[in-house]
Amino acid sequence: MGRPLTMARLLRALLLLLLLWPLPTRTHCPDFCSCSPDGALRCPDAGPGFTRLSLTYLPVKVIPSQAFRGLSDVLIIEISQSDSLERMEANAFDSLLNLSEILIQNTKNLVYIEPGAFTNLPRLKYLSICNTGIQKLPDVTKIFSAEFNFILEICDNLYITTIPGNAFQGMNNESATLDLKENKNLRKMHNDALRGAIGPNVLDISSTKLEALPSYGLESIQVLIATSSYSLKKLPPREKFVNLLEATLTYPSHCCAFINLPTEDQNISLFIFENFSKQCESTARKPNNETFYSTIFAESELSIWDYDYGFCSPKILRCAPEPDAFNPCEDIMGYDFLRILIWLINLLAIMGNLAVLFVLLTSHYKMTVPRFLMCNLSFADFCMGLYLLLIASVDSKTRGQYHNHAIDWQTGSGCSAAGFFTVFASELSVYTLTVITLERWHTITYAMQLDRKLQLRHAVLIMLAGWLFSTIFAALPLVGVSNYMKVSICLPMDIETTLSQAYILIILVINVVAFIIICACYIKIYFAVQNPELVAANKDTKIAKKMAILIFTDFTCMAPISFFAISAAFKVPLITVTNSKILLVLFYPVNSCANPFLYAIFTKAFRRDFFLLLSKFGYCKNRAELYRMQNFSAYTSNCKNSSHGANRAPQNALKLSTFKCQYTTVLEETCSKGC
Repeated sequence: MGRPLTMARLLRALLLLLLLWPLPTRTHCPDFCSCSPDGALRCPDAGPGFTRLSLTYLPVKVIPSQAFRGLSDVLIIEISQSDSLERMEANAFDSLLNLSEILIQNTKNLVYIEPGAFTNLPRLKYLSICNTGIQKLPDVTKIFSAEFNFILEICDNLYITTIPGNAFQGMNNESATLDLKENKNLRKMHNDALRGAIGPNVLDISSTKLEALPSYGLESIQVLIATSSYSLKKLPPREKFVNLLEATLTYPSHCCAFINLPTEDQNISLFIFENFSKQCESTARKPNNETFYSTIFAESELSIWDYDYGFCSPKILRCAPEPDAFNPCEDIMGYDFLRILIWLINLLAIMGNLAVLFVLLTSHYKMTVPRFLMCNLSFADFCMGLYLLLIASVDSKTRGQYHNHAIDWQTGSGCSAAGFFTVFASELSVYTLTVITLERWHTITYAMQLDRKLQLRHAVLIMLAGWLFSTIFAALPLVGVSNYMKVSICLPMDIETTLSQAYILIILVINVVAFIIICACYIKIYFAVQNPELVAANKDTKIAKKMAILIFTDFTCMAPISFFAISAAFKVPLITVTNSKILLVLFYPVNSCANPFLYAIFTKAFRRDFFLLLSKFGYCKNRAELYRMQNFSAYTSNCKNSSHGANRAPQNALKLSTFKCQYTTVLEETCSKGC
């Protein structure tokens, strides 16, 4: 029994020893290289026929000057997976005349590459410095590669933030590729970064935080790749990309810069091709393309040409992603006549509603329920005017260049503010119009019951609810329920989620219900004022016409918008965004322009208050005095006629006569203000 227990204990001890024994680190120094105790690498000679040097898991900290001297036959040098490597000295890769590829990858502790580390490499085709810890762009100005398709790949370096001026001066070929993708903290590229370089013809800045491209040195670029570059919201002028043939960008609006061009400017080859297309057809079967050119140009002219034998196949610029239906290639106001109308309408809405607010708030008359409601309506319509003013101002500022401002505008605070204004204004306006109509119907229906009269304190509570309702609905797109950045006119048109779709439908249904209530109340008011005992019969037609105008303006504003918006909410759009802008200018703000005139400026009460206000400043005193006399005589006359014979009448008849006087006065006021 004792021996088996001893063996078991011994095995457990051996197993524990194996687990605790330090594993050998995966560091490797090639046989023909020396890794000195000071942490430097030297590979003087690899022998004849050795073409690829792969250095992985190096145990060194420094690659010193002339580290690879003597490796004349090596074509590829790869340094990767080396956590110990921290620095490369100047002339580390010097005069390696046959070297075609250098790969420095996955060396996260490599923090510094001295200037001049890459020197005199005439056959270098590919230099890749990726996933390192360097903080500055390596010096590549002394490479002097003569290869036709040289590729410089500096990618996935998290600590590179800036590209200095003349950074690529050593690139001497137009067919060079400059790959800067995945440098996630790269924010600035100096305006002269490409100065002194011939090329590149391919530029990739995908997944960087670059905010602008240099305006100099873009002439040679034929392919531009900038996917997931969300900070790049504005491109240099289209004229800088004279040879651009393909662009893959982040934002669809940027492609509009290359689409909205005169045909002759899209490509020089296309322009010439149109002039000589017949000649192309006649020479298409000839084996020698020089025959074609010699028939068009003089021999002396041909001598200075670098022939492009693809002449008869014109090159068309391709750009992706293409603009979608929500953001077509156009200014905010797609038509010139809309650009003029929106200024007229927003100024009319702002000035009209400001005038109403000023007159009502400065009037010496007591603040009544109708006046209070009218102030709320004017403020709501004033906000709609501010929305139109914002849209018109941005349209004027970005005219012809909206594609370069689209992202800043639609994702910025300006568009969010404009969207909030328009939803808040439209909902508060509809709500207030409904309350005004209900109040007028209630006043006429219950004029004989003074205890049921709407008091100002009740109106304040009702309007507080309206303000809260309008504010909540206007704020929902700011917190993710739909959004204001979908289109240039900042309306909540995003219906991608079920919640966003429900939000749009609820707003539209509320507006339709409000319109039905307004129509029903005005119909009831019309039949009420037809009573011959209360209103003269010759006023019926006039009252009906004025009520019809009120209903028609509401219908004109709500019907087209609601119809097309409901269809769009069900993802069956019947109108394009371009045409919807016509609705935005011609129909959407109809109420905001008409309300101050129909509900205030055209009424006798407003004209009275207006002239009384002017009289305070010394103007129109006679007219103001006339209004004072008319109001006083009209009131006393009505009450005397209504109470005629009251001394001989019973007390109940006297009370009824008083109610009738009040009813008549309220009705006249309602008709003068509402109609």
